[in-house]
Amino acid sequence: MAKKSMVQRELKRAKVVARYAEKRARLKEIIRSPQSSDDERSAALAKLQSLPRNASPSRLRNRCSITGRPKGYYRKFGLGRNKLREATMNGDIPGLRKASW
Repeated sequence: MAKKSMVQRELKRAKVVARYAEKRARLKEIIRSPQSSDDERSAALAKLQSLPRNASPSRLRNRCSITGRPKGYYRKFGLGRNKLREATMNGDIPGLRKASW
């Protein structure tokens, strides 16, 4: 199981990303827009860089919802490989079963 502090850090990052999402989107639109002047673009870049680092969605890490394991994560189920296997063996995930051939 992952350290509780790491799981809490990820939750905190997710909140920060959600809080600044709209502001980041507006600034990025100004930067991308061909109609904006060079001054507007540079001001928007400066504002974007002044936002907290954790406001960037690329800093988020997918983690297992049960254990918090960062590696071996299955996006479709939101679980790590170990817990996905256990849930499959218990029949908790409909349509999923152990392969055998």
